[in-house]
Amino acid sequence: MLSISEPCTFALFGAMGDLALRKLFPALYQLDRAELLHEHTRLLALAREPGDAAFHLNEIEEHLKEFVPAAQLDEGVLARFKARLDYVHVDFLKADDYTHLAERIGEAATVIAYFATPAAVYGAICENLAQAGLAERTRVVLEKPIGHDLASSRTVNDAVARFFPENRVYRIDHYLGKETVQNLIALRFANSLFETQWNQNYISHVEITVAEKVGIEGRWGYFDKAGQLRDMVQNHLVQLLCLIAMDPPAELSADAIRDEKVKVLKALQPITGEALHSQVVRGQYIAGYSEGRAVPGYLEEENSNPQSDTETFVALRADIRNWRWAGVPFYLRTGKRMPQKLSQIVIHFKEPPHYIFAPEQRMQISNKLIIRLQPDESISLRVMTKEQGLDKGMQLRSGPLQLNFSDAYRSARIPDAYERLLLEVMQGNQNLFVRKDEIEYAWKWCDQLIAGWKKAGDAPKPYAAGSWGPMSSIALITRDGRSWYGDI
Repeated sequence: MLSISEPCTFALFGAMGDLALRKLFPALYQLDRAELLHEHTRLLALAREPGDAAFHLNEIEEHLKEFVPAAQLDEGVLARFKARLDYVHVDFLKADDYTHLAERIGEAATVIAYFATPAAVYGAICENLAQAGLAERTRVVLEKPIGHDLASSRTVNDAVARFFPENRVYRIDHYLGKETVQNLIALRFANSLFETQWNQNYISHVEITVAEKVGIEGRWGYFDKAGQLRDMVQNHLVQLLCLIAMDPPAELSADAIRDEKVKVLKALQPITGEALHSQVVRGQYIAGYSEGRAVPGYLEEENSNPQSDTETFVALRADIRNWRWAGVPFYLRTGKRMPQKLSQIVIHFKEPPHYIFAPEQRMQISNKLIIRLQPDESISLRVMTKEQGLDKGMQLRSGPLQLNFSDAYRSARIPDAYERLLLEVMQGNQNLFVRKDEIEYAWKWCDQLIAGWKKAGDAPKPYAAGSWGPMSSIALITRDGRSWYGDI
């Protein structure tokens, strides 16, 4: 990471919300602790909550102490961080409040406006920033979800684009800030060992799993309107797919990387008609067990609608129509109330063309590259070796060549994804952020799935909380002669 070369004013809209208190302020504190914030960088907590500023600043401090590990809380750093921080009451829809905000910001050369608010007010905030004379020196950061379909995402993006050009718009997908996701670029394009094999000649199939152990966690109002496809597939899983499948960019610039991701999105095979039934599974969890305790089903959660047909699980087979990936299926799945919290990518390489070992071991002969994003970030390549011992003959075993980040870099703390993303915004780098056309192509692909579901009228399939989803999600991959990696 590089030091910040110039000061900025970081204005956080929605500063008293859950995202800001749990993630953003701790990330900013860690950047300060690592001495990556310029000494003159200021932090403005902007929220609609009235009342004494000291009360709200104390609430922010209490959350810092809750979400930053005690060993990383330094009184000197905390004092410096608090000295940067101020609370400003702002009604996001009132233009007059932005005049006052502009006075508080003063002559700062660069302003970072982070929108930790509903997307419905992005346009109004941008317009009010512009009317207050702040737009020309401001970069805006947009949190997902940006709309709930292609049309609504265009409405939001067009409202922002009226006042901010694309080179000053930063759309957050926090998965892109994860250390292991960043390593995908280095792993692929800095190692001929992998890049020469990264195509349909050598790769059998790819799995992407993002499993959540939790249920709705009080987010029923939002989640029931969104569902797992909009909440997770349209952004996180599709972005991971793009990074795996994209061709080498001409350079490591933001637009060069994003151009290659857009090519992947354009090449995604639409899933319609009969393919919707054979290639996609949607599920909804029912009562079951998680960590040894009984948990309610989705329709039994607090404030639930017992008639809801919203999916909490999606598994699908995606196909990419280009030379590199012709005939290579990408299996994606994500769900709530899974047995464990797990985000991983598994690259399955094809078997050798000529097999010479014991017939009963043939099913073992498969190299796999396992890229773990959470809970423990790591990269593992499973290779075949001979069992040790005089009595073993040529008996084979599968074992890992492994890089575990927490073990390999014991002296270095792995930064949270938001730390990296916030620093990149401050440095003006857009490599890790999503461009408007990426959003639109991803929505276009997901919208045809949603339209197909509505037309078919099929209810999501039930699965017990604490399981790996509906049985049909297992059939989805086994009918191709494969299985989900690591399921127990």
